[in-house]
Amino acid sequence: MKAAKRYSVTVLTFFVLIPSLFFVYMRLHDGPVEFVPWFTISTGGPFRSGQLLPSPKDWTFLKNREEIEMETLNLGTTKTIWTMVVDGRLFVASGRRQTWYGKYWKQWPQRVEEDDRIILRVDDSLYEQRLVPVKEGEIVLPVLQESWRKYGRGSEPTSTARVDDELIWLFEIVDRA
Repeated sequence: MKAAKRYSVTVLTFFVLIPSLFFVYMRLHDGPVEFVPWFTISTGGPFRSGQLLPSPKDWTFLKNREEIEMETLNLGTTKTIWTMVVDGRLFVASGRRQTWYGKYWKQWPQRVEEDDRIILRVDDSLYEQRLVPVKEGEIVLPVLQESWRKYGRGSEPTSTARVDDELIWLFEIVDRA
């Protein structure tokens, strides 16, 4: 009986207490939590560091930057995002929209209609921005091709079908002013 009780306490601690403590740590952290420098899958707490700067007119300086951090004000959480720069304009995409896990894992795109305000953190610089959905237009294919060039996932896009079919949410990041 004692062994069963000890086993139950151990299992409960491992599967409930430790993840709960890590979740609290993530929510209190200044930005996303990195497990290893090149692999960030978790969210973090609101930004508490960085200098607020005016938004740049041209985001080309991020063209080859792998990742930046984004805080969504309606969720109060931060995440690491991949961005694409086309003609000096900054874009972010969110895939996995039609998967069962994407609906739970990626909540920020679903909340843009409620509140489109975000803060970007690039190194120690903060930029107050907005997310504007991009569902059509001549810019869609170049953005998808830039994503493929930069991150090399899947085959090179030749159409806008994944955005048209709403498999990917695409947003332009614009100044709040």
